[in-house]
Amino acid sequence: MLPAAAQRDSLQLDLSKLDDTLRGGAAPLPAFRSALQEAHEAQRQRFLSGAPVEELLRQRAALLDELLTRAWRLHSPPAQAALVAVGGYGRAELHPGSDIDLLILTAEDSTETQAIERFVHFLWDIGLHVGHSVRTVAQCTEVAAHDITILTNLLEARLVEGSAPLLEAMRAALAPEHLWPADEFFKAKWEEQARRHHKYHDTAYNLEPNIKDGPGGLRDIQTITWVALRHFGSAHLHDLAAHGFLTANELRLLDEGRSFLWRIRYALHLCAGRREDRLLFDYQRALAAQFGYRDTPHQLAVEQFMQRYYRIVMELGRLNEMLLQLFQETILYAREDTEIVPLNKRFQVRNDVIEVAHPGVFKHYPFALLEIFLLLAQRPHLKGVHAATIRLIRDHRYLIDDAFRADLRCRTLFMELLREKRGIAHELRRMHRYGVLGAYIPEFGRIEGQMQHDLFHVYTVDEHTLFLVRNLRRFALPEFAHELPLCSEIFQQLPKPELLYLAGLFHDIAKGRGGDHSELGAEDATQFCLRHGLSAYDAHMVAWLVKHHLILSRTAQREDISDPQVINAFAARIGDSTRLDYLYLLTAADIRATNPGLWTGWKGALLTELYLATRRALARGLENPLAQAERIEETKREARQLLAQHGVDEAALQALWLDAGEDYFLRYSADEIAWHTQSILAAPADKPLTLMRQRSSGGSELFIYTPDRDYLFATITGALDQLGLNVHDARIATTRNGHTLNTFIVLEESGAAIESAARTGEIITALKQQLLQPAAPGAPATRRTRRQLKHFPIPTQITFDQDARNQRTVMEVITADRPGLLAKVGKAFMECGIRLQNAKIATLGARAEDIFYITNRDNQPLDNDRQTQLQTALLHFLEIK
Repeated sequence: MLPAAAQRDSLQLDLSKLDDTLRGGAAPLPAFRSALQEAHEAQRQRFLSGAPVEELLRQRAALLDELLTRAWRLHSPPAQAALVAVGGYGRAELHPGSDIDLLILTAEDSTETQAIERFVHFLWDIGLHVGHSVRTVAQCTEVAAHDITILTNLLEARLVEGSAPLLEAMRAALAPEHLWPADEFFKAKWEEQARRHHKYHDTAYNLEPNIKDGPGGLRDIQTITWVALRHFGSAHLHDLAAHGFLTANELRLLDEGRSFLWRIRYALHLCAGRREDRLLFDYQRALAAQFGYRDTPHQLAVEQFMQRYYRIVMELGRLNEMLLQLFQETILYAREDTEIVPLNKRFQVRNDVIEVAHPGVFKHYPFALLEIFLLLAQRPHLKGVHAATIRLIRDHRYLIDDAFRADLRCRTLFMELLREKRGIAHELRRMHRYGVLGAYIPEFGRIEGQMQHDLFHVYTVDEHTLFLVRNLRRFALPEFAHELPLCSEIFQQLPKPELLYLAGLFHDIAKGRGGDHSELGAEDATQFCLRHGLSAYDAHMVAWLVKHHLILSRTAQREDISDPQVINAFAARIGDSTRLDYLYLLTAADIRATNPGLWTGWKGALLTELYLATRRALARGLENPLAQAERIEETKREARQLLAQHGVDEAALQALWLDAGEDYFLRYSADEIAWHTQSILAAPADKPLTLMRQRSSGGSELFIYTPDRDYLFATITGALDQLGLNVHDARIATTRNGHTLNTFIVLEESGAAIESAARTGEIITALKQQLLQPAAPGAPATRRTRRQLKHFPIPTQITFDQDARNQRTVMEVITADRPGLLAKVGKAFMECGIRLQNAKIATLGARAEDIFYITNRDNQPLDNDRQTQLQTALLHFLEIK
């Protein structure tokens, strides 16, 4: 049982009332159930009124002790048995939805099982979620010897009722001298934690983090206490301080962090009405309000709440890393022979781990707070930093002030790190973990733990930035050249890679301040670069990259990059090939660091196409752009060369190309035109032609040649949605003989390309069947909207612009992504008599940003009345569920 004080605190129900009811002969089941519900409601009210969560957890465990004791006695259990609380119940850390973990310990010769079965069933019937096992001491020893998780659960055993000698016998049998000695236990728990962290991508900064099992979560604190329990015999953090393993400040941080996570978990269980350890979008806004956060002009309440969460788990993760390393040195390496190699008067290497030469190093040489990371980068064979030195770094971060940042030695050390051949990203991340990076670059410190409440940015700003720098470093290393060969090739030609790393560090550093983060970040970058001795030219290069870090991706995804004038205008903005090289690498690394599912082969191909076209334009000279007629003739000549080997009839080719019109040859490559031409001329003239091929860029190219008809775009996109495909690009050309050439770049819903022949056949067959049906609006979407999308209401915005040179209207639709979106757009086009020439489809998390190049039925731009009509129709169709 819990101590008497905890029991007194727990009396959130009138136990005498329950006892009187039972003595009066009333049925026990409703009495227990009612008592439990009353206690649960009383605790809920106390939590909402601000009662300390630590007290509530103890009270709930004590309450369960009282109820279970009465239920145990009620069912006449075996005399030689013990009712034992284990796991979280054993620790007296019971949240509203926590399972009640029980061990029913029996004597070796016990055969009485019916009473125990009735007891367990009774617990379920009164509304408890019970996880139980019935074992003897020998059985406990046997399973614990083979399963570290079971052993850990049993280490926290606490007697609720029954035979105390049985419990003591089990504790003696599980002692370290019999199984799982402290060193083996530590290694197993460390490996277990590594596997658990890997499930969450080794980061605490997930959009919907698991506050119990994720990095920096409650389980990390428990791992520290479990190792301490096995090594010292005590699982209390305060006892670790008494053993010298925790400082008073570290103890305070652990206590405060655990209390904060406990409050969130308690609130989550109440919100969900069950056990829930994931901080889902479903609950984040409600919890932010409950915890007192309010929206500000620059930051949502939920973003403030989540930033506090991320910062706390980041600090808990840092403490966990340091303390486990301290345990490692104490438990595993204490008896090893020591080899010390001096590096300089400030640092030495002890058994391949760096440490300070004496405890006063940082006090006497503050610049050593940066020097240690440079030494680690220069010596990749080193295994890390001694725990005592990590603690000294943490304790001396206060020295990193304006005077420190102005010290030429510090500035030089930082730039030397960025110019190293190896270890840059690794050491920047270590600087971040130890709290040095945010102290040295205060602007970086302000974005630590900062999230954007959307589905597009899946990491906090600081984590995203470090992933970006890691991606840049991979371009430099031969072992990663296979990932993006062109990026690796370009990187080798960069005159000063450190400028790229600085641009990466500063590209998002001004997020959350209000205003244009690119412009504000460019100002920060300029000042930082000039302070660190870079030339005005280099500082301007870094600032330019920060200011324009989005233009390459925006142009590739939102503009018609098959148009020579678009390329020439973009090349004029870039100015020279050196900037283009830096920007291309920064953009590729940025997209890949934003969201693991964001980068696709198709997106990479778009960026590469724009990069190569711009490079050609710059080489040709901005004063000598490629003429449209010259581009058309060049494309036709290349297509003819590709077709020559297939014996295509020249007269038929001429007739087909004449029908296609000049615009067709501007919007398709020679390879695509040759593929279309050969296929159309070889196919029956009276049936739709549907083809698909895999693009080397990663997307799957779907081509449909069919007579034009009503609802065609809606029909095709509806069918693609039914097939579970996402459209990433669409080009529609109408021929003079009334046919349409429809090209779609499609990917599976997961973002993967369509690779199997069976899947390709399924798609082509379904489309042919759909196109042979009478003209009708596209089929309604059958795919369900993802749960997360429901929590990001995005108002629909529709804007129009005129592309006078190409005689067309450009329409942008920004709205919430949903299944069947393009089919609904297609219905609106049909209703308003709109012809679609081209489309750029972009999905940014929950947000769709689609660009449509459209005309009326006479191939003319839309006038104001038609724009208004189309906008009304779109809003109508998009509102239909």
